[in-house]
Amino acid sequence: MNKITVKQLITWLDSQLQPQLFQDYAPNGLQVQGKPEIKKVVFGVTASLAFIEQAIEKQADAIIVHHGWFWRNEDPRIINAKYQRLAKLIKHDINLIAYHLPLDAHPQWGNNAMLAQVLGLRVNYVDNKPHTFGRDDLIWLGQRPENVTTAGQLAHVIEQSLDRKPLFVGDPEQKIETIAWCTGGAQGMFEEAVLAGADAYITGEASESVFHMAQEYGVAYYGAGHHATERYGVQGLMSVMKEQFPSLELEYIEMNNPI
Repeated sequence: MNKITVKQLITWLDSQLQPQLFQDYAPNGLQVQGKPEIKKVVFGVTASLAFIEQAIEKQADAIIVHHGWFWRNEDPRIINAKYQRLAKLIKHDINLIAYHLPLDAHPQWGNNAMLAQVLGLRVNYVDNKPHTFGRDDLIWLGQRPENVTTAGQLAHVIEQSLDRKPLFVGDPEQKIETIAWCTGGAQGMFEEAVLAGADAYITGEASESVFHMAQEYGVAYYGAGHHATERYGVQGLMSVMKEQFPSLELEYIEMNNPI
């Protein structure tokens, strides 16, 4: 059989990502219903209009993203940009599937796990599981990459690996050993990472307050890009899906975002 049903796919995704374990900001799973059977699936970070248009060109039956729609406390009306996006999906009968925090946290191919692989971070393990802490265990703890000993060297590794220069706050010559990280917009978890013993903290974004906190604690801070740190989880999921559903056509679409 060349196609599978959307129900089959969602059942498998839920079994892998366990969305019921998270208190998330948006619904996980099927967000917009399209055709009942699928053959072509495209993957991306965010379900923007430009991404949807690319999916239409690829003749996708379903879209799987990290950043979907219907966020908590947003205007529920289907108007303006939200209407334009939704109208395109419905017209072309495309399913929109999104997993947010579950895709950050997955221990093998979530965003945090994949970022560690990309940067060469050595994950700490407790009872054969990654050492995680904080809300929904979203902060990961590990050690610096091999051949990296200073905060400045880690900034260089991030720039070379993610193809963008991080916002770096700290002393480039500072010796580092213990690294904490949480992809995306996790600047609010910085102090928690510091108190857990991190010498450096990597996330996607930065707020005004982290500059002062980094200086006062003497802990290096890296705002490495929300999109840049979260492009790898969906790609990890795609690789696993290729093994599970070999008859499907799967493709990742990169829509670069400098933020």
